[in-house]
Order: sequence, then structure tokens, then C-alpha cells
Amino acid sequence: MKPSFRILLPLILLPVLSFGFSGAHAFELGDPLKGEKVFRKCKACHAVGADAKAKTGPVLNGVVGQSAAAKAEFKYSKAILEASQQNQLVWTVENLNEFLTKPKAFLPGTKMTFAGLRKEKDRQDIVAYLATFETEGGS
Repeated sequence: MKPSFRILLPLILLPVLSFGFSGAHAFELGDPLKGEKVFRKCKACHAVGADAKAKTGPVLNGVVGQSAAAKAEFKYSKAILEASQQNQLVWTVENLNEFLTKPKAFLPGTKMTFAGLRKEKDRQDIVAYLATFETEGGS
């Protein structure tokens, strides 16, 4: 049985996304299958996949490596729009990790009301899961 592309994608992306990052503790991608379970906490406001539609939050297809506020059809907060000007905020795996830890601390003024994910493993897994979705699809 051949492994699914969605499972292999994070393994392919990890060296690319983490290139140039150094430090005592670099953020690592986790298990996308476990991340799918963690994403249940996000489903009230976000969607992923080919038929995804924006809800309270934007569709998250292609979010890993993407500039913030990249979905033209979504009305973002002033804070995220200002952070995204001239590509000042890109959703790298490290930025996603920090944002998902405590969104309002990472980006004061964000509309995202989610308190955050305390467990680093949950954040690693959810970022790995999000990395399996390409930019195309959804609205």
C-alpha cells in the first residue's frame, strides 16, 4: 500500500520550511493524522479542503508558508492587515507555532478569540496537518 501524499508532504516540506532557522529549539512538524484530530478545535471558525468555505475565520488551505491576510475574499482584522503589509508577517511554521500558542499575545488586535494550544505537540501536529493542504480550493 502506497503512503498518501498528504502524509508524505510534511516530510518533504520540513527541510524546505525549516531551512535557515537555527537556535536551541527549532519548531518541528508533528503527525498530520494527530493534527487532524486537534483541528476539531478549529472547525467552528476555520475550514480546509477542496470545498472549504470561510466562516468566522478564513479558509486555511495553503496557510503554511503563506503571507498573512492572503485570502482576498476574507475580511481580516486591522491588526492582521497591518502585519501583512509588504509581507511583514508570513505564516512560517515558527510563526504559526507562536500564534497558536496564544494568538492575542502574538498579534494584539487579532479577531481570533481562541485562547491557544498549550501543548507544543498539539501545535506541531496541527501545523503538520495544515501543511497537507494546498493553496487551491476553498473560498
